[in-house]
Order: sequence, then structure tokens, then C-alpha cells
Amino acid sequence: MGYAVVVDPSNFHKEVIENSYSKPVVIDFFATWCGPCKLLKPILEKLLQEYDFILATIDIDAHPNLAQQFAVEGVPDVKIAFQGNINQGFVGVLPEAEIRDLLKQYNLTSELDKKIEEMRQAMTEKDAAKAKQLLDELFSKYPNNPQLIIEAANFLIRLNRLEDADKMLSTIGVEQKDYYSKAQGMKSLIEFKKMANIEGENELDQQFSQGAKYTLSENYEEALKLFLNMVENHRQYKNDGARKAMISIFNLLGNTHPLTKQYQQELMMILY
Repeated sequence: MGYAVVVDPSNFHKEVIENSYSKPVVIDFFATWCGPCKLLKPILEKLLQEYDFILATIDIDAHPNLAQQFAVEGVPDVKIAFQGNINQGFVGVLPEAEIRDLLKQYNLTSELDKKIEEMRQAMTEKDAAKAKQLLDELFSKYPNNPQLIIEAANFLIRLNRLEDADKMLSTIGVEQKDYYSKAQGMKSLIEFKKMANIEGENELDQQFSQGAKYTLSENYEEALKLFLNMVENHRQYKNDGARKAMISIFNLLGNTHPLTKQYQQELMMILY
């Protein structure tokens, strides 16, 4: 995997330019007095554990000539060295997900993501023993990783260990903004699981249960269609339960998902 190196004018060419021919070099121009730099640092260090890149840090106060050479006007300023060229990355602090997208542009893949995909495949094949083994390996290497916590909670939900899953998701705090809404969405999945197990006696109960089943099987579009119809025609059912169910699905999918964008707009048209 990758590693970090402190860079100054004496080693810049070797550590940044020469090494960029073997793997991308993420250059973090920072200052010790810079608040946003302190926020960005742990994000980059976390990604370094997953991706095979070099993290080169440059203190602009200690090395103003390098900052001037690369037109650094504000910090943090992140640039990417690749194949001998220095490319602009971003200025300021980006959400972790956007930095991951940037790394993908340089053909970098997350080792954690690869292993999670293996674990998901094991779950699809109903090989719970293999899925648990992979999760145990990942937790030993990436302890307290929120993405991994969410995957583990999903595993527990499939095993119907709902209370254990809920406790695990509760360890993700609101300060972990990239994952908090997802964790809340997963908590909603637990509620969907409970809903799906209660058929009810009337047609509305059965529809609501069916929407929960669609959600659990990841057939989100059918679930959203069903709940949207219930919002339009049976708004008071379960104290606005269908609208709340849609919001829970939006949290699961994330704000940028096409279904979230489409059905948020359709929901707004019905409500207002």
C-alpha cells in the first residue's frame, strides 16, 4: 500500500516527480496554523491505508519557494503528481467521497472496497461463514472504519440480529457526515425488516409491508413508487408513515443517487 513522506526542496524531485512514474503522488501543501488543513489530514491518512499512493506533505511556511513555484495561494492545496506531471487536485477540504472519486481518476482502487465486494459476494451466495471471516479480517486491519461498520450492520440485519446491528450503527456519530445519514438509513432498514414481518389485516398494511420487502430486496424504485402512491392517497396512514419511509430510502441511497433526485422532486410536487 501507500506511504507518507515529508517533502522539501532537496528531495522533491525524487520523492514526487520520480516516484510519480510508479504510482500517483498526492501532494498536500499545508500550514501548521491552518484549521482546514487539520481537518483534511486525517482524511488523507485514512485513505492512505486503503489506496496505493504516496502522500507528500509540504509545509508552505517552511518551504515558501515550493509554494510559490506551484502557485499555492491558499491552504490546504492538494495537487496530484502522475507520470511526471503536476495536476491540480483541489483547494480546501472536500468530502471523503469526492476525494475517493478523484483518486479513481488515477486508476486507484481501495483495498477495503475490494474486500467488501468479496464479502458482499459471499453474502449473495449465502456463505455466512466466509462473509464473517472476511469481516473479521477487515476489522483487524481497519478498526472503527465507518464504511465497514455499515457493511457489518447489513450482514447482521440479514442474519436477523437486529439489536446487534442497531448498536453497531449507533457508534457512527453525526460528526462523521459522510456516513451518518447512511447509518440512519440502515437503522431504518431495521425498521423495514420489522415492518416486512407484519402483514397486517387490511390492504394498506399489506401495501406498507410490501414496500418494506421491496426495500429489503434493494428494489428501491418499486418501493418508492408504492410509498409515493400511499403518500398521495393515504397521507395519514401510520402518521405519515409512507413519507417517512421514502425519506429513509433517500438516506439509504444518498442525496446524489438518481432515484433520490427523481422521487424527492415527485414527493415535493405531491406535498406542495
